[in-house]
Amino acid sequence: MNIALVLAGGTGTRLGADIPKQYIEVHGKMIIDYCLETMEHSNDIAEVWIVADEMWREHIKKVDKFKGYACPGRNRQLSIYNGLKAIEESLTGEEKEVNVLVHDAARPFLTEKLIRECVKAVEGHDGVLPVLPMKDTVYYSEDGKVISSLINRDKLYAGQAPELFRLQPYIQANEALLPDKILLVNGSTEPAIMAGMDIVMIPGDENNYKITTKTDMKRFTEMM
Repeated sequence: MNIALVLAGGTGTRLGADIPKQYIEVHGKMIIDYCLETMEHSNDIAEVWIVADEMWREHIKKVDKFKGYACPGRNRQLSIYNGLKAIEESLTGEEKEVNVLVHDAARPFLTEKLIRECVKAVEGHDGVLPVLPMKDTVYYSEDGKVISSLINRDKLYAGQAPELFRLQPYIQANEALLPDKILLVNGSTEPAIMAGMDIVMIPGDENNYKITTKTDMKRFTEMM
């Protein structure tokens, strides 16, 4: 069984809007609604859980697969952990194998195809990470002022969401970082890698970008 966990607890301060970006309305729908509708139509998703502050929950459009909420944490990874525990507590024990699909509410161009590819790729592995190759030359600097060394961009990849993980190993990977190390985590796959989980990469989708800046919002509005 594949359960989606949508992260909608962020404040979106970099966008400079009055409300968190995932709740901004574009063409009659909040940004979060776009990925929720994709999950609703996906045959690969059984349930949808949402990490959201209580003040916004009444505004979120509930899809039929919606199962419950979790509270935001001090950082993104603690929000994920709260969601994982809420999902775990809801399980009856009859489920033989459960995977969790972690996705950002501010990535509205999620496709059923990408979900399907994540689900297919996890077979025989502990998790799946969609990635994009680096287009620009990447440099390393020790002090942020001068170039210290060159990096082979052919071996570098940018991670995307959604990321799919085996639920129980991923919970254990996060718990191994409690209480303080988890606050230093930036990407969802980091705890899995640190715990030695087997994470496979698949091609990502350039349109599946995260709305972070005003430029991103303009691009989204124009694409819609």
